[in-house]
Amino acid sequence: MSTLLELSQARVAIQAVEVLRGFCLRVDSGRMVGLIGRNGAGKTTVMRSIMGHLPLLGGSLRLDGRDLGTEPPHRRAALGIGYMPEDRGLVPEMTVEENICLPLWVSPTLRVDQRLAFVYGVLPELLEMRQRKALLLSGGQQKLVALARALGVGTRLLLLDEPFEGVAPALSQRLSEVIAQLRGTGLSVLISQSDLNHSRNLLDEEVVIERGANLEPQEQAA
Repeated sequence: MSTLLELSQARVAIQAVEVLRGFCLRVDSGRMVGLIGRNGAGKTTVMRSIMGHLPLLGGSLRLDGRDLGTEPPHRRAALGIGYMPEDRGLVPEMTVEENICLPLWVSPTLRVDQRLAFVYGVLPELLEMRQRKALLLSGGQQKLVALARALGVGTRLLLLDEPFEGVAPALSQRLSEVIAQLRGTGLSVLISQSDLNHSRNLLDEEVVIERGANLEPQEQAA
């Protein structure tokens, strides 16, 4: 099994406070990996570092062997990485479809019509609201659009930051169904969560983060 994403000995600081302290993570091709940790453990910092929103102070980041350390965020999206941030990150005045297309417009190798067809095939409920402004959607609907945007551009790797946080049980179930559909497609998925209530059956493996560092199995059992 080949390694798609490898974050090695990563050190990241936010406002002079070191948040990641030598954190390591590997996601193999076609695998679903859970990044598990309590609030403030560094899960979102890991995601933002992979996307290039936060620079590495030390360590390395590679995608399929390629060094991503100096690549800007839009270049990372163009390499097939889809990102669903915890706060959804939609542009309120843009329509559902425009929000989905945002990363596609900077991905020269992807055809917008083909990726939209794929997204609407996975999330058909978005088709009828594709011309609605994002600000008119409920919080749960916005979560679905954020997932759709990540799916549109994420042809190799999906980063889902707390996808089940703060949503109704019915929507959590729907999100789980969509993510489960991706199994066996060759797509790699990294899901961050505070607990495993929604996704234990989805994951191939779990990585626990505590205070910006890896929590080893013997520490978890203590």
